[in-house]
Amino acid sequence: MKKINKITYSPGLNIMQKRSKKTYDAMIKAGFRLLKKRDWNSITVDELSRSAGYSVGAFYARFRSKDDFFDALAAYQRKARKVTLEHLDSTPKNDGFIDELIKDTVHYLWNNRNFWRAAQMRGMRDPEFWEPFRKGGHSVASKTIAILSEQANRPLTDAEEINVRFAFQIVNGTINNAIMNRPGPIFMNQKLFIEKLIMAFRLVSNCDNFKTKKKIKK
Repeated sequence: MKKINKITYSPGLNIMQKRSKKTYDAMIKAGFRLLKKRDWNSITVDELSRSAGYSVGAFYARFRSKDDFFDALAAYQRKARKVTLEHLDSTPKNDGFIDELIKDTVHYLWNNRNFWRAAQMRGMRDPEFWEPFRKGGHSVASKTIAILSEQANRPLTDAEEINVRFAFQIVNGTINNAIMNRPGPIFMNQKLFIEKLIMAFRLVSNCDNFKTKKKIKK
């Protein structure tokens, strides 16, 4: 009878995995910390490693390249953003939920503008990298359409859905342009920027007119 080799538990391996995760997490945090103050292109692997408290060798033991590290930052951001949007999605909806969604989006992207600028530049040369962000945007638009349909007590028409999606396209395009080019005359860190975006979304989507009018009883 053949003897079956069993995989035994290795405390040492478990400790190594915990240490590896600790190093990985420290480098991710260091990356975002540096991005709060600097553009991505100006940050070196050596600086990332030192900021995290580890060697360049420790960096390359976990990431094949600086691009690979940025992929990890992007995955972390998408996960964090998903949690935030799920929280917004779970809160009671009223007529001001559009305003809160746009306000939250602007604040989130402004606070992470160096990361977002680098992500857009990466997406220009690597469409596959940008695809999850695009899908995330479509998902937010679809959820918004579902909420607006519920508030209107009816499904939105095809034309109304297109208006909502185009309104998101205008909002996201304006934000991305503000991050990349800072064209003005209204800048992203101004309160007026959010107010004008909300106004533009409501005007283009026509969402304030979706609700069905109650029939007047004779």
